Amino acid sequence: MNTLNLTLEGLKLITPKVFFDERGFFKESYQKPLYHERGIDCDFVQDNHSFSKKGTIRGLHFQTFPGQAKLISVVHGKIFDVAVDIRPDSSTFGKWEGVFLDDIEHKQLFIPIGFAHGFCVVSETAHVVYKVSTLYDPKHEKGFRFDDPQIGISWPIEAPMVSERDRLAPFFYEVFL
Repeated sequence: MNTLNLTLEGLKLITPKVFFDERGFFKESYQKPLYHERGIDCDFVQDNHSFSKKGTIRGLHFQTFPGQAKLISVVHGKIFDVAVDIRPDSSTFGKWEGVFLDDIEHKQLFIPIGFAHGFCVVSETAHVVYKVSTLYDPKHEKGFRFDDPQIGISWPIEAPMVSERDRLAPFFYEVFL
């Protein structure tokens, strides 16, 4: 597999080896020792699966304690996946980075603890699966607006479908003031 360190420190774009033939394909979607060699040293404890329709934005979410690393893949469709640096001591605090993930290239995005996460669906539908390093705990879940002008994410869709919770989320400065 190839691993590319992205602009924001800790973010990694992973391209696994995929073996294609006339029947379809085979790939290893995760192997702990191989990921450890590439600097992804997490004990993933939960797998999540999200299904969304075109134009859906989910996010921007994060866990406050103890934090939550994520390994994101798309098993059907295409998304624009975004991570926002929420590490107060980071030189890139409040900056974002986005990548397209799909079921053709099979790339994965690793997001370490210290980032908020969100994505939008650009295909008709998308199935997104992701591993997380800590169990979901609603007491420690936080988020901020997907369309916060201070962050300035360039979402590649026109009229997003957003949950009421995400639409009414506070602005970045309200969460990190």
